[in-house]
Amino acid sequence: MAMKPKIHPPNGNGYSSDNCGGGGGCGNTSPSPPTSPPRHSHFRRRVKSKVHYVHSLKESFGGGYGILFRRNLLLLSLLYVSGLLMCVGPFSAFVSGPTLPGSFYRSHEMFGRLWRDIEADNSSAIELSSVWKFKRRLKEQKPCPNSTAGRRFESSGPTGYLIVEANGGLNQQRSAICNAVAVAGLLNAILVIPRFDFHNVWRDPSEFGDIYDEDHFIATLEDYVKVVKKLPEALMERHDYNITNVPTFRVQAWASVNYYLGEVYPVLQKQGVIRLAPFANRLAMNVPPHIQSLRCLTNYEALRFSSPITTLANKLVNRMIEKSSRTGGKYVSVHLRFEEDMVAFSCCVYDGGKAEKIEMDLLREKGWKGKFKRKDRIILPSLNRITGKCPLSPLEVGMMLRGMGFGNDTSIYLASGKIYQAGRHLAPLLKMFPHLHTKESLATPEELATYEGFSSRLAALDYIVCLSSEVFVTTQGGNFPHFLMGHRRFLYDGHAKTIMPDKRKLVVILQDMGLSWKAFKDQMKEMLNESDRKGIMVPRVRKLNRKTSVYTYPLPECRCLQKSDKNLMNPNSTFSNYQLKSMRHEMENQT
Repeated sequence: MAMKPKIHPPNGNGYSSDNCGGGGGCGNTSPSPPTSPPRHSHFRRRVKSKVHYVHSLKESFGGGYGILFRRNLLLLSLLYVSGLLMCVGPFSAFVSGPTLPGSFYRSHEMFGRLWRDIEADNSSAIELSSVWKFKRRLKEQKPCPNSTAGRRFESSGPTGYLIVEANGGLNQQRSAICNAVAVAGLLNAILVIPRFDFHNVWRDPSEFGDIYDEDHFIATLEDYVKVVKKLPEALMERHDYNITNVPTFRVQAWASVNYYLGEVYPVLQKQGVIRLAPFANRLAMNVPPHIQSLRCLTNYEALRFSSPITTLANKLVNRMIEKSSRTGGKYVSVHLRFEEDMVAFSCCVYDGGKAEKIEMDLLREKGWKGKFKRKDRIILPSLNRITGKCPLSPLEVGMMLRGMGFGNDTSIYLASGKIYQAGRHLAPLLKMFPHLHTKESLATPEELATYEGFSSRLAALDYIVCLSSEVFVTTQGGNFPHFLMGHRRFLYDGHAKTIMPDKRKLVVILQDMGLSWKAFKDQMKEMLNESDRKGIMVPRVRKLNRKTSVYTYPLPECRCLQKSDKNLMNPNSTFSNYQLKSMRHEMENQT
């Protein structure tokens, strides 16, 4: 059944008058992309079958039905109650009873107990060039599907103009741009350069051209989807030079191809221009091959960062390579999500005691206005921790990496916002890895001056430096690591070269006060090996049946875009593989 379009009369604030987003409930101010649509349920069918079963019992037992049926009903009731107790049992353990392993933060105690062993153990450090042992045998490279947009509509020319408003941070906006190109191709529409929605969380007023190279974007897509910088004068005049007067769709999350063709296309054809706002994950992953190819082309070729961002990012990568001369110019990048708003939103408890609780409560109230005080909201920090939802602290990241075998001479690039209580929380990480760098420590104040107050531009710098690292470490999930892992898979022969810690397992290990340093290292090396194995995984993709994100797992569909010459890297990247190898070779000669 096709979804009905939601077309709203515009108001003065740039959005339709309905406050309910396509992917969430009313009043949801979370900056996260819309959640996946719920799976279809067969509950009604089950209810009908149960009713039929009861009637059949009555017919089978006739007059003697009463006693036997009561016995069966009693048995079913007992089974139901026992099952309920099994489900509620683990939950009730957080309310009362013994605590479960890993439910409390004791990593600082573990560090204090093992620090002497950690400090003394640097003789068997892992070589960065030999971290990744698994190799992927890539299938023969085939040409990309014919991505010429709107083949079914070619005879009548373009249908009209498509305007999208991308919301969220850097990589959520990136997703929106790729999806916008795909939708434009699907509808044979002319795409207007996407507009970026200003959100009170990121507070970044940057426009498309501030972050990406507009001319390169238009030129790369020229033979596939026509892109223009603004609407024609006649259309602007028709809508009183106010973009909010354009007919607006609020598309549901993960909308299907059939929805766009059946509901959106007729309106576009009639009106000549439509606006999709907000627009993030509003297109299903299951799309025809030639439309999927547009996503690949946009993400890995058309979206090249602007010249100012690329120039500074080149300098940062070069400086990281120079500072990594001890390890042949190779370095580790860590995406650390331990900013104060992230810690507050997670509702996790660390080692700050009562003062931390008071501070976090104030931050939650200031940032989310009573969201965490609703009667229907149960906050269980212990449950969050053992289910892997708590951000890893800098101390935990350091212990994990030392346990995996990374020596104290390893250069680490920290991609992060302002760390919560940075002085206290970064101190143990610096003890374990003294060669710790950030964009703030690598760049001069003058170089970063023009980036202050622009969170997406700062995130773009982090993105490029992390993309060029030998090892990338993700600690909390989100759009940044998902896009980065996909980009690394695309560039590095299908291997993400990413450490993805099993946090459910890690929190249990970090609370085991009887564990020796040797036993801890064995566990961490096993976790590294698992990341290595998962790094080359490619999901099974049947025709129009993709269940995973093409941005995180770009193969096999994006394989056709990979350069046959391994010395060449696509123009979206900072350095080519050849350039990186040359600079690292110079570092080795110097040492």
